[in-house]
Amino acid sequence: MVWIQLFLSNLGHVVLEAAPWLLLGLAVSGLIKVYLPAGLLQRWLGGGGVGPVFTAAVIGTPLPLCSCSVVPAALTLRRGGAGKGATVSFLVSTPENGADSIALSWALLGPFMTVARPVAAVSSAVLAGLLAGATDQREGPPLPAPAAAAAAAASGSSPPASAAASCCASGGGVAAEPAAPARPKPLEALRYAADELFGDIALWLTLGILLAALVQTLVPPGTIAGWGGGLPAMLGVMLLGVPMYLCATASTPVAAALLLAGVSPGTALVFLLAGPATNLGTIGIVRQELGGRACAAYLAGACGGALACGLLADALVSAWSIPVAAQAAAGHDMLPLWLSAGSAIVLGALLLRWALRGWMPSEAKPCRP
Repeated sequence: MVWIQLFLSNLGHVVLEAAPWLLLGLAVSGLIKVYLPAGLLQRWLGGGGVGPVFTAAVIGTPLPLCSCSVVPAALTLRRGGAGKGATVSFLVSTPENGADSIALSWALLGPFMTVARPVAAVSSAVLAGLLAGATDQREGPPLPAPAAAAAAAASGSSPPASAAASCCASGGGVAAEPAAPARPKPLEALRYAADELFGDIALWLTLGILLAALVQTLVPPGTIAGWGGGLPAMLGVMLLGVPMYLCATASTPVAAALLLAGVSPGTALVFLLAGPATNLGTIGIVRQELGGRACAAYLAGACGGALACGLLADALVSAWSIPVAAQAAAGHDMLPLWLSAGSAIVLGALLLRWALRGWMPSEAKPCRP
């Protein structure tokens, strides 16, 4: 009974800390989705060289795409003229961050990790993109749109037109429907954030919050400080992160719990980077669409870059005596209780709505315009 009470207390603390920043991030993500034209990305990411690779990494950082929904978007960019380097850079950078996860990092991880996370994501994405770009000349240019669609149909994968839908969302592909009446952009941003984006992350966000509370309950602060840093620990959390398939937002409370348990900041950073960026589904699609060499470059850049950034983060924390764990522990004092509690109620309502929709028959679910 004591353990249950402690778990529920830790769960309440995590929810109160996370809810306001998660809602803020969802709102920003909705605005980005509505106001950033997709065609603009394709114009910026065309061609080879360092420029498009770096641009893809920077542009992908705030975009509201999880580790599975980024794949069709990246393939659409590739078939629209983006080079392999820019495509891989976008694939690595985008799921590692997002406006919602960056806002949540400020609440749960503190200022150092909030800055280190996107910087490390861009760095590892650029490394992966440059390595993949070196294979572009060997394996040929991207397929033109008709050939790409035919190849996708032959292989059983989704065509580029499905890029707007996330593979995280429930339900399979359906025939195109008549366009719904256009909403005002702010309302469309709100609909996207509360419906599509939240629906994509709700399951893994819930699991991440529950896992964070469980870690805080079973592993008191400082318990694993003796083995919480160094290359072996980083390799361990990297192997843990890939099969967990947590998105950037869901991995944030887990990383905060690991920090409080004594894991080094660099090890937590590796968990934040490697898990969202590399999962078995994405690896298979990258190999199929971009080739074996590009897939190897994708893995080497994402994993090697994460390890390098983790080691560098630990070195900086040690040299500058940055109290990262204390920053993470102090997150719940940043906002007034009324705001945290109100946000938690809104978050709970969104989760309840998502859960009820999951129980509805598929034919009765509201259609997404």
